[in-house]
Amino acid sequence: MAQRILVVDDTPQNVKLLSDLLSARGYEVSTAANGEQALESIARRAPDLVLLDIMMPGISGYDVCRKIRDNPATALLPVVLATSLDPNQERVKGIEAGADDFLPKPINQAELFARVKSLLRIKKLQDERLARLKSFFSPQLAEAIAAGKGDEILKTHRREITVAFFDLRGFTAFTDSAEPEEVMELLRAYHNALGKLVLEHGGTLERFAGDAVMVFFNDPLPIDRPAEHAVRCALATMAAFQPIAQHWRKRGGHELGLGVGIAVGYATLGAIGFEGRWDYAAIGNVTNLAARLCGEAKAGQILADRKTIAVVDGVFDFEPVGQLSLKGFSHPVAGFALKDRERSPN
Repeated sequence: MAQRILVVDDTPQNVKLLSDLLSARGYEVSTAANGEQALESIARRAPDLVLLDIMMPGISGYDVCRKIRDNPATALLPVVLATSLDPNQERVKGIEAGADDFLPKPINQAELFARVKSLLRIKKLQDERLARLKSFFSPQLAEAIAAGKGDEILKTHRREITVAFFDLRGFTAFTDSAEPEEVMELLRAYHNALGKLVLEHGGTLERFAGDAVMVFFNDPLPIDRPAEHAVRCALATMAAFQPIAQHWRKRGGHELGLGVGIAVGYATLGAIGFEGRWDYAAIGNVTNLAARLCGEAKAGQILADRKTIAVVDGVFDFEPVGQLSLKGFSHPVAGFALKDRERSPN
């Protein structure tokens, strides 16, 4: 796949010249006539490199570069500033804004290709590192670590989070009668469906333990209405699991279902592990509560605690299921089951 370069310049002749030169070398080129258009284009689909004019009406190239650097998702995006002004004076300003390299105008073709090739090679190595990080961490956390901002995020801290615990019903019976390859096939399909939905709803996968999966919302990066995201994620996962359950029912008469527990509360979060193998974990009573509620949930049921109900009231309807005696809790805990889907707006 061709690497993508965004050319930003308010002079049409410059845009055409650079686009023609880069396209002839096999790069995929998109263009923007000013800083605002450039930021909109990057937000829609980030390129592999930005070739950015400094002097433009509205937002200057310096300001565009700063905004790119301030966004964790684009903090490592290579930016080359092009200018016809005094290169020594502009270089200092560009470095302060976060530029990776500079090109004087008029553009020297050999210098253009050399700088673009070098930065894209570095970008490829960074992408490979980020892909490895995403195998262990959530995309948000991986991007922050790759951008050099991971130390602050990984530092131990306290925050209110929403925890969703997912667990399969009928899994033990399935493993007793199914072949090991079939167990792995089921888990791959289940994890694949759940993993995609967790990322779509802004969740962080804390752990996979066979058929049990814990997810939390509102950390490492805060999100608006984390409890609502957790409930929507649980509903979407229930729907996504139905065809998986039907497949195994037809294939071997296996009865499989999904139970979910959701709880809101404060936890201590941060990196745990040792050099060479780190995990990002949430520790606190809220994680135990979500797990115990999940243990009580029937196939196809989502159980939540009272705090969850309080923050999603008016968006989702739950009905009480009574006081639950949960392992590890000295007093019964009030449980609530999702009654129906999200309410329609009035």
